[in-house]
Amino acid sequence: MALARTWSVALFGVDGVPVEIEADVGVGTVRTQLLGLPDAALHESKDRVKAAVRNSGHNWPSQRVTLGLSPATLPKNGSGYDLAIACVVLAAAKAIPGDRLSDTVLLGELALDGRVRAVRGVLPALLAARRAGLAQAVVPTSTLAEAALVEGLTVHGATTLTQVLAWLTGEGTLSPAGPPATTPPADGPDLADVIGQPEARWALEVAAAGGHHLLLTGPPGTGKTMLAQRLSGLLPPLSMEEALGVTAVHSIAGLLSSDAPLVTTPPFVSVHHSTSTAALIGGGAGLAKPGALSRAHRGVLFLDEAREFGVGKLEALRTALEEGEVRIARRDGITRYPARFQLVMATNPCPCAPPKDIDCICLPAARRRYEAKLSGPLLDRVDLRVPMRPLTAMNREFVAEPEPTATVRERVRKARTRAAERWAEYGWSTNAEVPGADLRREFALPRETTSSVDRALATGALTGRGADRCLRVAWTLADLAEDDRPTADHVAAALEFRERRKA
Repeated sequence: MALARTWSVALFGVDGVPVEIEADVGVGTVRTQLLGLPDAALHESKDRVKAAVRNSGHNWPSQRVTLGLSPATLPKNGSGYDLAIACVVLAAAKAIPGDRLSDTVLLGELALDGRVRAVRGVLPALLAARRAGLAQAVVPTSTLAEAALVEGLTVHGATTLTQVLAWLTGEGTLSPAGPPATTPPADGPDLADVIGQPEARWALEVAAAGGHHLLLTGPPGTGKTMLAQRLSGLLPPLSMEEALGVTAVHSIAGLLSSDAPLVTTPPFVSVHHSTSTAALIGGGAGLAKPGALSRAHRGVLFLDEAREFGVGKLEALRTALEEGEVRIARRDGITRYPARFQLVMATNPCPCAPPKDIDCICLPAARRRYEAKLSGPLLDRVDLRVPMRPLTAMNREFVAEPEPTATVRERVRKARTRAAERWAEYGWSTNAEVPGADLRREFALPRETTSSVDRALATGALTGRGADRCLRVAWTLADLAEDDRPTADHVAAALEFRERRKA
């Protein structure tokens, strides 16, 4: 009887759990048994690994092979354990030394000819391995640029199983991880392309400066989609901590490229109204995969034609908007994905959507049904509601020269810097993240400053949540104006952003 062990990682959302893989080769009926709650893909790995080992010039043990994946009660999913299983079985059979395996994590799927194929989630897996104190890792060469982002861990890249076995015997070397690749962000669409719409442009700037959610309402062709697409270009680059969090989600979703392994700019995710709830929130068999909400983490989620999405999908947004996290319960457990994004919704004012509201031919009942598709609780979570007005001129002689993205982005940067310095000791970075209780207690404004909000609360025109969001927008307006505290005008302007419904 011979024993050997090595390590791999099981992923639950963006959290990784180190998995100890033990192999026992001994007497008994010739078979390979896999223990530790493997899924179907992992069960199939026995045949993949056997073929890969034979085609790499080694013999699979002609004895009983028992593989234990611990923690045994933790569900194991996917094909990323193939490389670790092949190496640990050969070490237990004394075909290769197992000295290096005890502190090494191995990730990779094996082809039948022994090639090491890429797997998803390399970055969060290696972050978990580093937290567990493992010293080194072997990953597919195609994911080496992503793995290089993890500091404090010696990372090697492998193309074939033969290379890995030669490295374990000390007869060969593996590709070392170079410095993390950095690619300058590409220039996105410019705000100067949007003609007119001064109110909507100002709302976009406020949304970018404070991290607020935005609803654009207006007839087709007024620039709603163009404005939404330019919001991410106004946001500052991600910090290293934020970039790693976003990159981890994109790694699990399989969206990373070897040319740009680190996501350094806020992502922009546009969702079509025909998408399913699982694609929006996250889902899939077993443990859920990230959806559009998580892919937009630290960026912008854009819902065009928002009222066409359906009530169920829209209402599913509410918890994520409040908590910045998606929790998906499945048979195998609860998966958590970060989802702290800025929501931008664009919608027509009514089903017929004429250029001018006075030309609407919709029946009152049809218009009410259409407006009701965005529920009150969802709208209560949207800080800025802006009417888009029909264009009256396209000629630059009659329209003010629009500001480019670079100019507006600089004002946004200054406002965000003021907010970040103010909230630094509390752990918040934008005004939108500040809890309402702290705004009312630690940073309470004088009664004469908040009198307009108090009147709206007294008349029932504003909810408690709406009042908190008004105060957050007021702080953003003060930051843009370079004032230390919001004034009554800032609070009134923030309230107006919530009360305007129609063009």
